[in-house]
Amino acid sequence: MLQATPKAIDDLPALPQAFFARPAEQVAPELIGCLLVKRQTDGELLWGVIVETEAYSQEEPACHGYRRRSPSNETLFGEPGRLYVYVSYGIHHCVNVVTGRTDWANGVLLRALAMPGEPERVAAGPALLARRFGLDCRYDAQPSCPERGLWVAPRPPQWADLGEADLRQTTRIGISEAQDWPWRWYLRTSRSVSRRARGDRNPRAAEAWTVATGAAGF
Repeated sequence: MLQATPKAIDDLPALPQAFFARPAEQVAPELIGCLLVKRQTDGELLWGVIVETEAYSQEEPACHGYRRRSPSNETLFGEPGRLYVYVSYGIHHCVNVVTGRTDWANGVLLRALAMPGEPERVAAGPALLARRFGLDCRYDAQPSCPERGLWVAPRPPQWADLGEADLRQTTRIGISEAQDWPWRWYLRTSRSVSRRARGDRNPRAAEAWTVATGAAGF
């Protein structure tokens, strides 16, 4: 079991760039169970387990790079493994990781995290996630690496066997086009998911996976 303390993940490296150098729809489900980690000014680590993701790619109209390349979406066309942070509806920040290959818009939106020792809904949505981690457009185009203080770490070894049966694949939300593309994934037993698929009931608290219970809940 991974203990819910920063010290337990202090030595975990960032996922290599090669992990992200694949299509978004391959990377997105494999990010479930990985950790988003931020080194704070006092040296302490703020972290959460990724429990929900969405994939986007240039060939479909919900992607920011579908119609044209511009200064606002330039990062999405860049090298994989960098953060793409943008403002949604002029209010909320959304955090993505660039995937695929250079010059092709491709990325994964981090939709929700489960945070150790915090309310289960504190990062249950893109805006809440960005707010809890203090992420805004200053982090746009930053590589995911410990040296820059913000990175995506691999699944802890105890959680490495997380498989397709543990995930729910469904359609994306909060978009007006390509709504039928099944490019959203979430951890079935997590109560920190932003929105569950229709008919998929939230697990009871006693049966739900939490960071504290670790691999026992998978």
